Amino acid sequence: MGIIRRVEIPPEVDVTLEGSVFTVKGPKGTLSRNLWFPQINVALEDDEIVISTASDKKRFLAMTGTLESHAKSMIRGVVEGYEYRMKVVYSHFPIQLKLQGDRLVINNFLGEKQPRVARILEGVTVKIGNDEVILTGIDKEKVGNTAANIERATRITKRDPRVFQDGIYITERA
Repeated sequence: MGIIRRVEIPPEVDVTLEGSVFTVKGPKGTLSRNLWFPQINVALEDDEIVISTASDKKRFLAMTGTLESHAKSMIRGVVEGYEYRMKVVYSHFPIQLKLQGDRLVINNFLGEKQPRVARILEGVTVKIGNDEVILTGIDKEKVGNTAANIERATRITKRDPRVFQDGIYITERA
């Protein structure tokens, strides 16, 4: 029996499929991704991306949903883009942020002498505001991973998390 999932392609987006490499071009840029999985077919029909499988196994049914989600987020990324807002929280020592190429340098975190560093992935732009960091980009995965890198860089160990709540945290995803 299997399952068939369809993703509509907006008129301002161009989609190409070469083998299993799926490329999306839109007003904000271009994204490519390999959408291959065994026993799952990905095809272009008119204004739709068709993801289908002939199998009834749970694994393949779940993967069709995953591939559909990837396609939808790529299309949304090249049309609207993604934006994550992060809040800088400190109660003991004021945190200072600096951009240095593809790194965000976090100085004076908990009064530490050594700066902490978070990697910014390619294609993600970072704006530092007053107690706020704004990440924007067209690839949802890269924007989210950059936000995770920043949160991980300000992780506190060996202290009571109820007292030391300092850090940089995601507050909004759009």
